[in-house]
Amino acid sequence: MEALTHFMNDTVEFYRWSLTIADKRVEKWPMMSSPAPTLAISCLYLLFLWAGPKYMQNREPFQLRKTLIVYNFSMVILNFYIAKELLLGARAAGYSYLCQPVSYSNDVNEVRIASALWWYYISKGVEYLDTVFFILRKKINQVSFLHVYHHCTMFILWWIGIKWVPGGQSFFGAGINSSIHVLMYGYYGLAAFGPKIQKFLWWKKYLTIIQMIQFHVTIGHAGHSLYTGCPFPAWMQWALIGYAVTFIILFGNFYYQTYRRTPRSAHKAAKPVTNGVSMATNGYNKLQEVEENGQKQQKKGRAKRE
Repeated sequence: MEALTHFMNDTVEFYRWSLTIADKRVEKWPMMSSPAPTLAISCLYLLFLWAGPKYMQNREPFQLRKTLIVYNFSMVILNFYIAKELLLGARAAGYSYLCQPVSYSNDVNEVRIASALWWYYISKGVEYLDTVFFILRKKINQVSFLHVYHHCTMFILWWIGIKWVPGGQSFFGAGINSSIHVLMYGYYGLAAFGPKIQKFLWWKKYLTIIQMIQFHVTIGHAGHSLYTGCPFPAWMQWALIGYAVTFIILFGNFYYQTYRRTPRSAHKAAKPVTNGVSMATNGYNKLQEVEENGQKQQKKGRAKRE
């Protein structure tokens, strides 16, 4: 018990010390004064993962087609805005793509980049809705470990990123990821229109490949910075490398299980990918429609026999 008390006290002292080197510009921005809101939202997310399936157990699944179309294309707009702001802000500030330390100045371009990164952090909280829609549509089997790990950790870790390094090389990974999410949520939005559009969406497989390339680029970029002694916080670079390795392993396993291990004939009937972490989009899909029509026909058949 005494050891636990010492550990807690040391943790509190370390956090207080860390606040002395945090970015003062973001201190009063929404949700940035304390980790409590981010942790509370993440805890509610995990609670919904437990309670949501129980609530839906004896209920009919929600369709949510219009909601999903609006949600997905709203995410396209948000991620496009983030990518655009990071690119234009970095160019205006004369950023280097290989080595860029953090500037905590109130220069208009530096604040612009910090603001875009804050919106990127917020977008990771909004993405919790991906899981909510899965559960409300009773696609519980699609809520995999990778899906939950991806969503929950990104929101929490980017709070740390915005609190201490909202600029410099942080723009690089966020810019790439938000650009990829423009493509991904555009795909989900189109898939949500149903089978008439889905038959043209042949490129779902490549979304996962693009994400895996992104993780390798992240490792290479961070490794180059460490090798050259770039004055960007080394702890952040090592954290990015370790984090990217976990995604390479998990996404690689997902890709193998989905596209390599499964027979090619099964791929044609597979549901579209969501965030590269499951085999169903948060939109509507053809297989779902066939299943629902089959269920309706079975019910009518039973009624006639009775």
